[in-house]
Amino acid sequence: MIYWPEGGNVETVADKFIGHFAAKEIVKMSLGKLDIKILQECNHWIVGGSTVGSHVWEDANDSNKWNEFFHLLDKIDFSKKTVAFYGLGDQILYPNHFVDGLGILQEEFEKRKAKIVGRWPVKGYEFYDSNGVKEGMFFGLALDQDHQEELTDTRINEWIEIVGTEFR
Repeated sequence: MIYWPEGGNVETVADKFIGHFAAKEIVKMSLGKLDIKILQECNHWIVGGSTVGSHVWEDANDSNKWNEFFHLLDKIDFSKKTVAFYGLGDQILYPNHFVDGLGILQEEFEKRKAKIVGRWPVKGYEFYDSNGVKEGMFFGLALDQDHQEELTDTRINEWIEIVGTEFR
């Protein structure tokens, strides 16, 4: 389980995922505390982040945690890795950019030839546009902790069932 930023809703959701796995089955790492050995050893990854503050995704300076992470990915062989994403967004305040971060994750892992799983239907969300959508499906689990928090646990449970079969 790889996530960023620390604290707040993204980490809260990461902890919800952790609750579905035995402690020995999953390792939780923020981008601020990555261990390349663990990344190389683990063949199944769940990567999550938020779209709020898109400048954080786009800022290419050396202190940008996502930028550092994407450069680190170049040192990893993805031939046996399966990756799934979750993204947080606000479909009311940002209906034209809801969970755009899923699109960035998709692009970064796709160009490294990772096997990507965990697509999620757009049904049940109210937004206008997203870079995290293709052909009526999000590139990963989309969550809105601001306006649909009551659906988070159910969505996580259903998504884990999907991803669990695809991780095999």
